[in-house]
Amino acid sequence: MKRIERTTYLHWLLKWKDQQIIKVVTGVRRCGKSTLFSMYQDYLLTHGVAKEQIVAINFEDLDFEDLTDYKALYNYIKNRLLEGQMNYIFLDEVQHVANYEKAVDSLLLRENCDLYLTGSNGYMLSGELATLLTGRYVELSMLPLSFKEFYSGLADENLSVNETFNLYVRNGSFPYAVRYGYGEQEAREYMSGIYNTILLNDIVKRLNVADVNMLENITRFLMHNIGNRTSPTTIANTMTSQRMKIDPKTVDRYLRGLTDSLLFYEARRYNIKGKKLLASMNKYYVCDVAMRSLLVRSQDSDIGHILENIVYLELKRRYPEVYVGQFGADGEVDFVAIRDSMPTYFQVTQTTLDEHVLARELAPLRKIRDNYPKYLLTLDEVFGDMNYDGIQKKNVLHWLLS
Repeated sequence: MKRIERTTYLHWLLKWKDQQIIKVVTGVRRCGKSTLFSMYQDYLLTHGVAKEQIVAINFEDLDFEDLTDYKALYNYIKNRLLEGQMNYIFLDEVQHVANYEKAVDSLLLRENCDLYLTGSNGYMLSGELATLLTGRYVELSMLPLSFKEFYSGLADENLSVNETFNLYVRNGSFPYAVRYGYGEQEAREYMSGIYNTILLNDIVKRLNVADVNMLENITRFLMHNIGNRTSPTTIANTMTSQRMKIDPKTVDRYLRGLTDSLLFYEARRYNIKGKKLLASMNKYYVCDVAMRSLLVRSQDSDIGHILENIVYLELKRRYPEVYVGQFGADGEVDFVAIRDSMPTYFQVTQTTLDEHVLARELAPLRKIRDNYPKYLLTLDEVFGDMNYDGIQKKNVLHWLLS
């Protein structure tokens, strides 16, 4: 099985190479951050960088347990720096080092240190990292494999696009799925391990959650309701109606934990006409649709929601801003993706071969009077690529591979 090149992410690292700013790669556990660093180091070694110029430490490796003290870490790296040459410092899963920012800040003062960090959860991101390293870092938010990356990894298996997509949905998008080609049962066991680690290590311990069963019930609720608008109050009322009383503030705290761990992403609503974000009733999407099947029994009616989840994640790879579009009191566009203040609109549905479904899906896009791109993505192979007065219908699998 060939190694999958994460080209987009690798190009991002190269863009910031040798610049005196900290490069931070965040992402859900096992999405491929360490492998990305390995690929980048291989690139450096084949482009004029000597092995001695690279210092790579993975803090989940017991060999480096003594370096989880920031002073020991700083002295270890300082003693390995080569004078007069650029030194490439890779600190993998650096959240295991208490006060790691002190060591990183001191290294950043040296002009011959190019610093790269990874962390498995969002606590290093919007909260902790932004506070500790304000103005001194750039961040790459890494996702598991896109369908295009997954497809390229299985290129030697002679599977059709549809067969590969079914495997992608069933076994998951984590790189391990392609590298070791496991079956459905092995996939569930592997996914279950990731889920339990995230829940217990990244959320329960961090938030000191006393009622783990309630946290799991809320997680299951989000999995079941991907693509549906919800709020802490809605969830609290649902739990209470099922004789599991919880207040909205606690729900909100749990939601922050689930999104900070990058198990879920929150898609905020965007007022298309007023060009502003709305405060409530947002949507949640899981980082990998196969993980959802661990907690939710799949139904035929789920296909549209699963497709919507996959498109949302793909849009996050392609655009810096992705929102749920709100138009008027009850009009909604699945996604508004924004780059350089310019929006692109997306509707996602399983099929529009029924003329009534087609009219329903086109209606919100037609209400938007600007001239920015508008797309309708479906699984249709017959009439998969069409143009409806400027609204482009595309086969979603072809779009994912484009």
